[in-house]
Amino acid sequence: MNRKIVLKQDILAALKKVGVRKGQTIMVHTSLSSLGFVCGGAQVVIEALLESVGADGTIVMPSQSWKNLDPTAGVHWEEPEAWWQMIRDNWPAYNRDITPTNTMGAVAEMFRKWPGTFRSDHPARSVAANGKYAQHLTSDHDLSNIFGEGSPIGKLYELDGYVLLIGVGYDKNTSLHLADVRADYPGKHDCLEYSAIMENGERVWKGYRTLFVDGEDFDQIGAAFEKECSVQKVALGNGIITLMKQRELVDFAANWIERNR
Repeated sequence: MNRKIVLKQDILAALKKVGVRKGQTIMVHTSLSSLGFVCGGAQVVIEALLESVGADGTIVMPSQSWKNLDPTAGVHWEEPEAWWQMIRDNWPAYNRDITPTNTMGAVAEMFRKWPGTFRSDHPARSVAANGKYAQHLTSDHDLSNIFGEGSPIGKLYELDGYVLLIGVGYDKNTSLHLADVRADYPGKHDCLEYSAIMENGERVWKGYRTLFVDGEDFDQIGAAFEKECSVQKVALGNGIITLMKQRELVDFAANWIERNR
């Protein structure tokens, strides 16, 4: 495949063509490398997104730091089990200003530090947001209620927001976890997770119960959704960008899960 060069003006044009408009609230998932050579890297992607939605819009991105989970969850698969207790005892407590993202990509990592960006307080599943509803979307992110009503993606649903996939598939589409919460399906269960947090001025290894999710069928859900619902797609460099209404996606996915999972 011939690697293409992508300029900021190309990103702006593609966002307009796919349907991004002033005032929208959009959850964005990105893979910079999938686009080819982006001249200016993550910076120009973020600039283009913020300019496209304007002062009355909001851009949201996952800023998860899932390495801050118990080793039994598989997040430290590369480290020997003999080290696990030392990891539990010494992993730094989550700090929304400092803690880096894990495998969220270069754009999300730069975005969490962007001037005016707010970040939620969940130690493993945080989101970052910039714009009109940024503070609202990132506030009160409960330890146990990661993806449900009142969570950042639950609030996005109430705001009738959008999801924008930039060079990634539905396996990265965090909003589908809201459908996990809403749907009834065999085997649905909670799990006990642990993260390092600050509590009363001290670092603690905190346990909390939350819905077990894995996203293994998200690509199937996405393929079915695109056959039945309105999704806009536009080429950008070597990749594809996809825009959809989050409510349509979540409502469709909850129904699909109950029929197929």
